[in-house]
Amino acid sequence: MPDPEIPTAAHAVLAAAAKAASAAFRDARARFDRAQLAETSSTGADGTASMRLDLLVEAAIAEVAEAHRINLLSEEIGFVDNGSAVTLVADPVDGTANAAAGVPLSAFAGAIAIDGEPVEALTCWLDTGRCWHAAKGQPTEFRTSGRKELDGAAVSLLRPHERSADAWWRVAKRAARVRILSTSCLEAMLVAEGSTDAFADADSDTHRIVDLAAALVVLPGAGGAVLDVHGRPLDITPDLHRRWSGVVAATPELAEELADTIRGQVSAGQAP
Repeated sequence: MPDPEIPTAAHAVLAAAAKAASAAFRDARARFDRAQLAETSSTGADGTASMRLDLLVEAAIAEVAEAHRINLLSEEIGFVDNGSAVTLVADPVDGTANAAAGVPLSAFAGAIAIDGEPVEALTCWLDTGRCWHAAKGQPTEFRTSGRKELDGAAVSLLRPHERSADAWWRVAKRAARVRILSTSCLEAMLVAEGSTDAFADADSDTHRIVDLAAALVVLPGAGGAVLDVHGRPLDITPDLHRRWSGVVAATPELAEELADTIRGQVSAGQAP
């Protein structure tokens, strides 16, 4: 498993956190089998069960935040207040179920927030070392596909839930291709670089802010957009029980049309 390919311009904390996450991930995979990696013995700050793999990687990231004396907002531990204006918002292993099962689709995602405003982000594909980095207001090498229409688009979706099955199928019927990769942070980066047109939670309110923080920095600079299906502000909040149905799209137009479709509203120019 290669080391993360971290750009030299990346914030020191993001770089250190990504390296620590990768090393802990590699060590955990070497020491434990699949069943052991997926074992749950506690509940995280977001109210869901914590896998052993989550806890091991998060512990390494927490050491980085402590060493730099900045705050940490992370999926399992929640908010650690070190009295700093700077917070590392981290999803230590996005796609833990994939990783524990040996499916090579999982990522570390981190964003630096200053006084609650995300300003820089780094996402690393843990199995390959490939990384995506961006800073707010600075040029980025990534460009989305530029697609504006949902009809015929390539869309990644969270798996369908019974409570939102109708919304899921409304999107699936209009898209040309639908993928379920089960790693929101990585899927958002694939939108940023134009590999797919959009990614969405079809109104199941599954996303936490740690799932979307990096995308909030990366997508605007690449020409894309990030929003919530119901227009709720995507705030950097220490309350990980707050949930959103995030939409990450190649353009603001596609993001809005996708959100309209999920809500069951007819977009401009579409037949009822």
